[in-house]
Amino acid sequence: MRLTSVTVWLLVGLTGSGKTTFARRLEARGVVRLSVDEEVFARHGRYGIDYHESEYFAKEAPVVLDTHRRLAALVEAGRDVVLDAGLWRRTDRDETKKLVEATGGSWRLVYFDVGRDELLRRLTDRNQRGDANALRVTPEALDDFTARFEVPSGEGEELFHDALS
Repeated sequence: MRLTSVTVWLLVGLTGSGKTTFARRLEARGVVRLSVDEEVFARHGRYGIDYHESEYFAKEAPVVLDTHRRLAALVEAGRDVVLDAGLWRRTDRDETKKLVEATGGSWRLVYFDVGRDELLRRLTDRNQRGDANALRVTPEALDDFTARFEVPSGEGEELFHDALS
C-alpha cells in the first residue's frame, strides 16, 4: 500500500510554449521526466533534417506507445512523472489520464498558454540549435500546429501563462 499519492504532470502546449523548461524543473526535484521528442530524436535524428517532416507522426507513434508503457511502470512503482509531450488532442489527453488513473496515479493537466508572437520569438532562437528539443519550426508550420491544436477546456486543466518567467 502506498503512503503517498503518485502525481503525473501532463503538459499541454504548442512547440516552444515552455513545456520542456517546466519539465526539467520538476526533474531537478526528483520527478522522472519522459520526453517523446528526445526519444524520437535518439531513434531517428533531427526533424526536417534526418527525415522529412511528413514522417514525424509515423516515427512518433511507437515512441508514444513505449513512453506510455514506461509511464505506467513508473506510476505502479510509486514514482512521480512528468510527461514532456504536447498532448495536442483532447483524445490523447483523455487516454493518458485514464492510463495514469488505471495504474494508481493522479494527474495534473498543465496548459501552457503562450501567444503566437512570443512562440515565434522563442522558436527563432531555438531553430538555431540542433538538439532533440529544437525541432525546426517555421511561422507557417506554427500556423499549421495551431490549427490542429485543441485548447483544453473543462478538462481539469491548470493554466500556465509563461513557464519561462
